[in-house]
Amino acid sequence: MTENTEQTGAPRSTIGFIGSGHIGSQLARLAVARGYRVVLSNSRGPESLQDLVGELGGTARAGTIEEAATEGDVVVVTIPLKALDAVPVEPLVGKLVIDTCNYYEYRDGRIAELEDESTTTSELVQRRLPGSSVVKVFNNILASQLTTDGTPAGTPNRRALPIAGDDSDAKQAVVELLDEFGFDAVDAGPLAEGWRYQRDTPAYGTVHDAAGMHEALGQAKRYAEM
Repeated sequence: MTENTEQTGAPRSTIGFIGSGHIGSQLARLAVARGYRVVLSNSRGPESLQDLVGELGGTARAGTIEEAATEGDVVVVTIPLKALDAVPVEPLVGKLVIDTCNYYEYRDGRIAELEDESTTTSELVQRRLPGSSVVKVFNNILASQLTTDGTPAGTPNRRALPIAGDDSDAKQAVVELLDEFGFDAVDAGPLAEGWRYQRDTPAYGTVHDAAGMHEALGQAKRYAEM
């Protein structure tokens, strides 16, 4: 994530966005401000994103979902979970995929494996993308706070966000990206532990530094225990 230098003013690596709603657009703002190229996409087509691209400037463009997946060195999947089948598989092989998805029954319909807690949202994404390295992050923060709550490294009580993933190198890349975006990272473990910061848990939507986030993750209970 740091291969191109900011000193030269040259664009850095490209982040593709499959989904450009509240979270996607805010993450794109963070990325462009830090010198990344971004390729934005959504289900409505590139023409629906022209206002956002105009705001973001010359290192941003709108494309199709396939183009965002193909051109992104890192790809953010930030869509309703019910649309998971629209995520292309082959262009994402070998890539880091950042998953921000949450499960909302009223929006996504009932998903039996999530209802009985035999799997997690990000494990479903990983199953869809077996050749990719999926890391779950950004699902437990209000979209508006992504561009307001970040602070420089070393700031006392810096806000921390949890991550989960099965690939240690992919997680380290996300730790570095979070640091660039102004947040500390707290490793919640493998994707199977991603439930610890899903909706209705102590870590969901709440503001913590690293120590507080560790505590919140430890306090999480399965829905069946609530």
